[in-house]
Amino acid sequence: MKRLKVEEAVGHVLAHDITEIKKGERKGPAFKKGYIIKEKDVPHLLDLGKKSVYILENSEDRVHENEGAARLADLAQGSGLKRTEPSEGKINLLAAHDGLLKVESSRLKQLNLHPDVMMATRHNNTPVEKGEKLAGTRIIPLLIADEKLREVENELGDKPLMRVKHYEDMKAAVITTGSEVYEGRVEDQFTEVLEEKLEYIGGDVVLTDIKPDDRQQIAEAISSALAAEVDLVVCTGGMSVDPDDVTRFAIEDETDELISYGAPVLPGAMFMLAYADNVPVIGLPACAMFYDVTVLDIMLPRIAAGEKIRAEEIAEAGHGGLCLQCEICRYPECSFGRS
Repeated sequence: MKRLKVEEAVGHVLAHDITEIKKGERKGPAFKKGYIIKEKDVPHLLDLGKKSVYILENSEDRVHENEGAARLADLAQGSGLKRTEPSEGKINLLAAHDGLLKVESSRLKQLNLHPDVMMATRHNNTPVEKGEKLAGTRIIPLLIADEKLREVENELGDKPLMRVKHYEDMKAAVITTGSEVYEGRVEDQFTEVLEEKLEYIGGDVVLTDIKPDDRQQIAEAISSALAAEVDLVVCTGGMSVDPDDVTRFAIEDETDELISYGAPVLPGAMFMLAYADNVPVIGLPACAMFYDVTVLDIMLPRIAAGEKIRAEEIAEAGHGGLCLQCEICRYPECSFGRS
């Protein structure tokens, strides 16, 4: 630390808090440690009885916490993110639009292995809304050696650690299966659920159909939906191992790539995903109608963001794939779907 006259301290980093007391109004720091003194602050400091202050002796090889946070934010900020101004050395990253948050967790770990820097984010593949906080970053000390920051920057490279992917304008077909629904004995409740979930990510149900438990009729309905050039086909019901549940076989008939029948997620173990010329075809078990959050809430945002889900990723969903069915659902701000 070095002592300077207030008038000479402009542009330097304050090494200590300076308290201001106003009777009946406030008692607290008027200037905090780490603050960079400005010309306009001189009269205020003199009013506080400070003719001199202690400053941190800076040099060209050290970086102030605000600049350090900005440089770390540069490493993180990809498309779909915006940042706040530095506040007490910290910068937050926010969602610039609705979408799917992507975080490269292995590279994030690389950054956090370096001493004197930190970055905390939300989970990869979290559906987010415009304006939500996604990450915070700062350097740990008040000043950091420029060499240390450059080491982090060189190791991480130019590719951002984070981005928010837009949802695509997805048009979906919903094929409800089950003889009891087809014959009007039971009301179709699946379509309304799917309409709400698709609306949340900017999609629309543009085609609906109801078919009995007949493999050929269901297959024909899937074929017709694909011919209508929808972006997603969802078949509801008929996904269990009962002999008359044939929906999954009809899906196999009309697709050319089966990703998975079954998922390590509860609710949603009977989930099915296949592709027909890269158009996803989903087999959705009955649990999606009864529970607020299921396997569909994990998979649908990724599909809507244009991602093709692999079998390995469905297998990985088992870690975090148990919904606790809380009395007040806070998804996605919970452990469900967080591998």
